[in-house]
Amino acid sequence: MAARPEGTPVWTDAMFTDAEGAKTFYEDVLGWTFAEASTEFGDYTQAYRNGKAVAAVVPPMPGQDTPPQSAWCLYFSSPDAAATAERIRTAGGTVLMEPMRIGDSGTTCLARDPAGVVFGVWQPGEHEGFELEGEAGSYAWAEVFTREPEKSDAFFTSVFGYGSKRMKGQDVDYRVFDLGSDPVLGRMTMTGDFPPDVPSYIQIYFAVDNCDKAVEAAERLSGRRVFGPMDSPFGRFAAILDPQGAAFAVIDMRTTVGEMPEME
Repeated sequence: MAARPEGTPVWTDAMFTDAEGAKTFYEDVLGWTFAEASTEFGDYTQAYRNGKAVAAVVPPMPGQDTPPQSAWCLYFSSPDAAATAERIRTAGGTVLMEPMRIGDSGTTCLARDPAGVVFGVWQPGEHEGFELEGEAGSYAWAEVFTREPEKSDAFFTSVFGYGSKRMKGQDVDYRVFDLGSDPVLGRMTMTGDFPPDVPSYIQIYFAVDNCDKAVEAAERLSGRRVFGPMDSPFGRFAAILDPQGAAFAVIDMRTTVGEMPEME
């Protein structure tokens, strides 16, 4: 696989207090299967769809009595995680975990932008990231939801060299970051519709064949529908909280309604 350009979303994972419960939930909702847990790396467990790696789940670190709220973390590709960490600091972000090599798999670090958005950086080794994208059960898209859009916009364009375009004529403040002509990440300004205790975050969209059925499966397993299903020019989508509080979205990109919005 050719190396992905720097700043391309390349992987996602989440920590769950009940890792087995998470496996059961996502197996039913997204059709995932799971590899054996890697005891060498804290029982890190990769998820697969049709035999191809799409994500991972991991239990809390040993001795971590009060693990943080479960959340999906998006990792951006980097040819040099240490250099990216320095740019993160220069741009006003915070490095939460210094670059660390994970065996022969690659090198990772965790960071937070000036508006509080947490994300990861991945310098690929043997693990190059997503083996499947844009198909049912795999990563489809991601959006930065931020309460301070000016800070997030300046940060991500500075660190990863993104171009940026704003959606025209809409009631929401929405931008798309791109690498050349390739859109790689959305940015939505959080309004008063969001509860005040919800911090800025990145929402992962997973592709599904049928949005409504995915929502039904999630609710049947004690997940909670937060928004939608809703039709859009990009697909029919819905936002969900899984039983352990991790937010994500599902989207059927084949079911589109309306004209694509103009960007400026």
